[in-house]
Amino acid sequence: MKKTKLGEFEELVLLTVATLQGDAYGVEIKRELESRLKERLSVGSIQSALKRMEDKGFLTSQFGEPTQKRGGKRKRIYATTSHGRRVLEEMRDIRASLWKAMPNLAQSLNVV
Repeated sequence: MKKTKLGEFEELVLLTVATLQGDAYGVEIKRELESRLKERLSVGSIQSALKRMEDKGFLTSQFGEPTQKRGGKRKRIYATTSHGRRVLEEMRDIRASLWKAMPNLAQSLNVV
């Protein structure tokens, strides 16, 4: 089975969409990521990552209902696909395997 690689930022955006579920729209994804990363992000970088992952089949999107709060505009709400969830599981397993294989740092330091 061919492994699908994700860039670090794409992985974080995809994980955020999976976490937010039905509330995964641009502004909320940005807010959640900024809160967790403790840094400012551009809307454009998030929108680009969302578009790339939708093109790759990791995400789907649909427009929600218009709201008065948004001046009658509709939100584009994102959801992970089964393929996107499998890719996240692969990435989790690869990372867990590497962490498990890493020698204990205290043992590897030669303290004099």
